[in-house]
Amino acid sequence: MPRLVDVPGYVRFWTASAISSFGSQITGLALQILTAVTLNASATEVGLVNAARWAPYLLFGLLAGVLVDRCRRKPVMVAMDLGRAVLLGAIPLLYALDRLDIATLCACVFAFGLLCLFFEAASHSYVPQLVPKELLNVGYARVGQADAAAGSTGPLLAGVLIRLVGAPLAVLVDAVSYLVSGLLLSSVRAPDPVPDRGARRSLLSELREGVAWVYRHRTLASIALTSHLMLLFNTVVSTVFVVFALRELRIGDFGLGVAYACAGVGGVLGGAFSGRAARRFDVGAVLIVGRVVAAVGWLPLVLAQRGPWALVSVSLAFFVVSGAISLESPVEMSYRQAVTPDRLRGRMNATIRSFNWGTVAIGAPLGGLLADRVGYRFALWVGLSGAVLQALLLAVSRTREARATDGIEPLVRT
Repeated sequence: MPRLVDVPGYVRFWTASAISSFGSQITGLALQILTAVTLNASATEVGLVNAARWAPYLLFGLLAGVLVDRCRRKPVMVAMDLGRAVLLGAIPLLYALDRLDIATLCACVFAFGLLCLFFEAASHSYVPQLVPKELLNVGYARVGQADAAAGSTGPLLAGVLIRLVGAPLAVLVDAVSYLVSGLLLSSVRAPDPVPDRGARRSLLSELREGVAWVYRHRTLASIALTSHLMLLFNTVVSTVFVVFALRELRIGDFGLGVAYACAGVGGVLGGAFSGRAARRFDVGAVLIVGRVVAAVGWLPLVLAQRGPWALVSVSLAFFVVSGAISLESPVEMSYRQAVTPDRLRGRMNATIRSFNWGTVAIGAPLGGLLADRVGYRFALWVGLSGAVLQALLLAVSRTREARATDGIEPLVRT
């Protein structure tokens, strides 16, 4: 079997992904602090900023899949990276000019999310062109491990950086990371054929074909639908967590960084065992167990109380949840690519991701509203209960039948 390091272009692709992931971890914490502390936002406003980041997936996700399937994927990724560098660089500039408020931040974050949407639709569909089928799971797992490794150190460094220069300037680090990523991707020399233009139909027809492929598929349908629910309820928890941790548990900016770093460590370990789990167990079993553990893993956070054990509780929750997700996510991703024809991969990925991250645009303000109107603890319990529900639904679905050897055509329901 060939090695990933011998696959032309993969190392540069992986390096670009790792660099931008590291910067994104810093910005993730910096934007939370910028919103909740610097701009003194309420839980609802924090939710609205988070919703703006993911709203493009709900509004334009399906269209992005169709357009990406019509284009060469590397130029799309490079253009989106350079655009994201410019947008993130504008945030500290607006703050310096005293022009940054919640509405302006939402607009910037919305535009940033739109570029991320097109980048990810192209990126996920580009990997199967870059990596042989037998290395797909390992290829996705290595990217996931890079993300998790960045997550284990990025938030801690972000906490220090925010203390030194403030949250707005910390965002510049991510802007630079996207610039470097775009330059690296532009230098990748790997197959990126121009899609066949002969069978092109209307946007609506192609959009329908992508949606039908996902939601009429014997196993992809249940995987996709429950992942939408998982993102919805996980977003309720993660949105409320920021204000809950800062204002009720009082763990501070550095405590947030520690919690996110523990998520990164869990992600590294989960990704490290993902390939082994995929080889030893059926795809369906890995996905179900991962989802169940990820759902129950929020319990220490929901039960956390102010005091010396508060940081331990939230860190444990993030470690377990991230580890379980990083274990099952590469297995799910490689399975999705393997059972989908190349001409449909952009639409398949965009369809699932658009509804996945579109639910974040719903879950974020929902979590904020529940926290402001009822209470932090109630909102957290709602998120945990919903996460458990989606895991149980997946466990009783036809996902139990998913195997790594599944083909393409026979899996579509007629």
